[in-house]
Amino acid sequence: MSAARPPLPPFTAETAEQKVRLAEDAWNTRDPERVALAYTPDSVWRNREEFLTGRAEIVAFLTRKWAKEHDYALRKQLWAYTDDRIAVRFQYEWRDADGQWWRSHGNELWQFDANGLMARREASINDIPILEIERAIFGPRASSSERDH
Repeated sequence: MSAARPPLPPFTAETAEQKVRLAEDAWNTRDPERVALAYTPDSVWRNREEFLTGRAEIVAFLTRKWAKEHDYALRKQLWAYTDDRIAVRFQYEWRDADGQWWRSHGNELWQFDANGLMARREASINDIPILEIERAIFGPRASSSERDH
């Protein structure tokens, strides 16, 4: 049995916002093993055109992702929630091996089990090239009051 990951469903506006912020903070560590612990052992993902099942595949995916996406910095925003589901919109910026900066943006749909672990993640993501001077996201948030786009 996996350890509980509060906040737990059913979500309120406050606990859904907390869940989103905890996810953002974890992803900004760029630590695949740490991030994967927030998902059920048999979690099902769709990330762009990739379909993954289970923590081992999640860790492998995130390892590949962050090997490619240098200086990755993410912002997530709560879009909607129900008892055991959360929808977010997000933006992140990164540069590739050639030094080209990118802004990736999209939406995620999350479903949680009773222990607060994410059992399903559906992510739709688009990438646009940006100039370095157009960057708007720099590392993890400085404080909970920081606002983004």
